[in-house]
Amino acid sequence: MRFLRVFPLLALILPLACNRSPKSADKAQRYAERPIAEVQADAADGVADAQFALGAILDQGQGVPKDEVNAAWWYRKAADQGHAEAQNNLGSMYDQGQGVPKNEVEAVKWFRMAADQGLPSAQYNLGDMFYKGQGVPKDEVEAVKWYRMAADQGFPNAQDTLGIHYEGGLGIPENEAEAVKWYRKAADQGFAAAQGHLGVMYALGHGVPKDETQGYKWMLLAGAQGDEPSRRNIQQIELTLSPEQRIEGQRLAREFKPQK
Repeated sequence: MRFLRVFPLLALILPLACNRSPKSADKAQRYAERPIAEVQADAADGVADAQFALGAILDQGQGVPKDEVNAAWWYRKAADQGHAEAQNNLGSMYDQGQGVPKNEVEAVKWFRMAADQGLPSAQYNLGDMFYKGQGVPKDEVEAVKWYRMAADQGFPNAQDTLGIHYEGGLGIPENEAEAVKWYRKAADQGFAAAQGHLGVMYALGHGVPKDETQGYKWMLLAGAQGDEPSRRNIQQIELTLSPEQRIEGQRLAREFKPQK
């Protein structure tokens, strides 16, 4: 049986856009539900959290017309004050050419500022830039370093990506058991791509004793979240499972509770 694989074409499973910090990030939480006029007033007074929150509101078009140019302007105001989430989001906008001219070198600069402050989404984004060779020379070893920093903080995108690097031997010695470990950390949080990857590892017995029932469980969980490779893998594995295995795998999937 041949299950769909997604590495080493890493870009197929990485987000198409760099991870942005949400409006409700901890530092700006108090602005999440406030009237926009109050947010605008504090932003104009130079409050970095308000500037970040206003940038996110404009970036997402929540309650106001979407305006990426002004979003980038407010992100920069907060980023210049050292606001890590704003630095990360500004880097994302430069990476994607949204609200500012596309400039990968500038994106790396802002990602690095936020990553050096320990922001996991920025560490992940910086690792991605090193992996792809965008704005910096391609360096898989350096990419793994930044992915690991984010993964160690529980960032599921990075945990899943680190698993892929271990499975494929990308910038790090190939180690399927380590791949399973990192896939599981992200899968346990409910991260769909990692659940699909973990399901394949169980189904094939790579890095873990072969267990098609467990593989089926993880594929079902990923497929339920819209993971297309897992949906196709479910169709394949169901051809080989006994009725008892299918019932048990479905039960395990129903009883799964994401860990936060």
